[in-house]
Amino acid sequence: MARVEFFFDLTSPWTYLGFINVQKVLARTGADIVYRPILVGGVFNAVNQAVYATRENKDTPRMRHTAQVLHDWAAWTGVTLKFPTPFHPGKGVHAMRMATALENDQPQLITFSRAAFESYFVRGENIDDPEQLVAVADSAGLDGAALRVAAQTDPIKLRLRARTDELIARGGFGSPTVFVDRDKMFFGNDELPLVEFALAR
Repeated sequence: MARVEFFFDLTSPWTYLGFINVQKVLARTGADIVYRPILVGGVFNAVNQAVYATRENKDTPRMRHTAQVLHDWAAWTGVTLKFPTPFHPGKGVHAMRMATALENDQPQLITFSRAAFESYFVRGENIDDPEQLVAVADSAGLDGAALRVAAQTDPIKLRLRARTDELIARGGFGSPTVFVDRDKMFFGNDELPLVEFALAR
């Protein structure tokens, strides 16, 4: 059976769309998936610093079009999206450390990630705030306080860094990055149709 890897950061609106929409691809193809938390700022710093210059001026034809397409994708796929939020762009370090602490329990990672995405991109809350993240985890039926403690340990910090470095080493440059059977790489929600095509082949 084909295997999908989904490298992601919770602070990206395109990743939020991809996280929801990849579920439909999996349902249609029967593929397995593994979610890999990364810190997208670390990826940008290493291999995609141009993104920072692009963000400095949002009132350009390209940026206006990108915003339109983002909301069109959300509407087309039935995803509720509040964007921009007052807290974007966010650093996401605390959120991604919590996600990393759950990586070995994929169902709990999915539960936490969905709740965090909804907190950020549906209700417009600040997921850079550890207290908000504890509340998010608690609302999803997880132990938020324990998760916060685990996220502050050195092994989790090192694991998040290692996952980020792994993505860079494999040619990734942003979030979400999707691999099919390890070697075939796709970037962004917009390339999910190509992911499905690769799985069908």
